[in-house]
Amino acid sequence: MASGGASPPLSTNGTSISTSVSGSNSPNPHNLFNLNPANILSSTSEENVAPTSNPSETETGVAKTKICVFCGASPGNSPAHMEAARALARVFHENNISLVYGGGTVGLMGEIARTLVSLSGPSSVHGIIPAPLIKPQNLNVNTNTKYERGPDSSTSETTSGTIPTLSIYGHTTVVKDMHTRKQLMAREVLSGGPGSGFIALSGGYGTLEELMEVVTWNQLGIHDRGIVALNVDGYWDGLLAWIGNSVEAGFVGEKNQGIIREATCAEDAVQALRGYRNVEGRFKLSWGSE
Repeated sequence: MASGGASPPLSTNGTSISTSVSGSNSPNPHNLFNLNPANILSSTSEENVAPTSNPSETETGVAKTKICVFCGASPGNSPAHMEAARALARVFHENNISLVYGGGTVGLMGEIARTLVSLSGPSSVHGIIPAPLIKPQNLNVNTNTKYERGPDSSTSETTSGTIPTLSIYGHTTVVKDMHTRKQLMAREVLSGGPGSGFIALSGGYGTLEELMEVVTWNQLGIHDRGIVALNVDGYWDGLLAWIGNSVEAGFVGEKNQGIIREATCAEDAVQALRGYRNVEGRFKLSWGSE
């Protein structure tokens, strides 16, 4: 533990969510409440209050921009991918943007978090990770490392798992499952100010799944935040081509083709979120607080 008291135990009964953050004496430093997994939008009751690990407003009283970055727990074979993560962190720092991410300490996940914390401090990063990915018994037998953790990761050992060090990776929230992780990341973005949204760096199956879920939610009218694919060395060319093919084949409406915006550098990705306008083909559905 970097400083402060011990972290609370992780949830093991599958019904509640615990918060574990290095360097905090508070039993609930994010002001978290139990989440309703069926609802990412409502904030009318305590169980649906959007949590925050960062100051919610800037000095001017405007809600701070929060961008959720989906990316891999691997570095990739080309150094361009890790450099893209560092470049995005630098742009976040220059524009006073908070990072929301999956809480990993290796690959692109660890690189963007470490870089931004080194520039803007721990309050600029909120990592959200499911408990099974940090439990000691869940060892990756192929690499002798924990999933989304590595031998060079700076972590604090607890009886329930390894928590990233606050001073290196920022704040971490441990949740019970993958669905809650995605829900909480989305709600953090929804609580952010202008320019908040989602950026996908390079990654594997998990990154693609996270990206396509927020795309679907945008199409269905569940949220109205921007979505950008940061296309490093053509990594997302195949996905963008698939979207075009789906339009031609009649499975994606032509007016929904532009839900994902493409950017090829960090500056353009952030600017794309600032200028994001929702497509005309979005479904005008009323989700209410169900």
